[in-house]
Amino acid sequence: MCAAVVVAVDGPAGSGKSSVSKAASRALGYAFLDTGAAYRALTWQALESGIDTADAAAIVALLDGFDYRTTVTDEGTRVTVGDADVTDAIREPRISAVVSDIARVPEVRLALNDAFRRMIRETDAPGIVVEGRDITTVVAPDAAVRILLTADEAVRIARRSAELAPGTASTAGQLRERDARDAQVVDFLTAAPGVVTIDSTELDFDQTVQAVVGLVNDEQEKRL
Repeated sequence: MCAAVVVAVDGPAGSGKSSVSKAASRALGYAFLDTGAAYRALTWQALESGIDTADAAAIVALLDGFDYRTTVTDEGTRVTVGDADVTDAIREPRISAVVSDIARVPEVRLALNDAFRRMIRETDAPGIVVEGRDITTVVAPDAAVRILLTADEAVRIARRSAELAPGTASTAGQLRERDARDAQVVDFLTAAPGVVTIDSTELDFDQTVQAVVGLVNDEQEKRL
């Protein structure tokens, strides 16, 4: 059996990497892994447990027994923590506001990155699209296709506002703050050697998906 084709997608907040990667995986018939959902799920569990997200030791302790799962259904990807379906809850503004506190803890990143690599290895699909931050350089640096998906900040803010609708000014502040804090841990704004940049500023959703699918198909043709 041939190893699954791995497509790694990095990008800043609001770049569309989750929705585009999801759609591209469906078009290709590949599995999909949203790594950001794991950090959000851990953030949700911390808040639900009354833990201060700035308390790194307490967050690391949560990893013991952290029962995180993603399930692909006809209605989309569902995210659960234990018996709780947190698919919608992890996209709430309260999660977005503090998820960087958790994502920047080195022990958390190491543990979840190991989990992501295991999920990639264990997929039984012909390929898998993996999206998040530092995917092309840390999680899957040997991926067959590595993409940095980006867009102008104003466009990203508008897209995130449409998704979360907490008010454009609030969204702008959260997006800038999250990018600034996450940039202290990972470089997701600069394409590493061998990583292809797709700038979706002037592209609509379908065009962006097609750009990703096209890169994957081109790589597959090279392998034939």
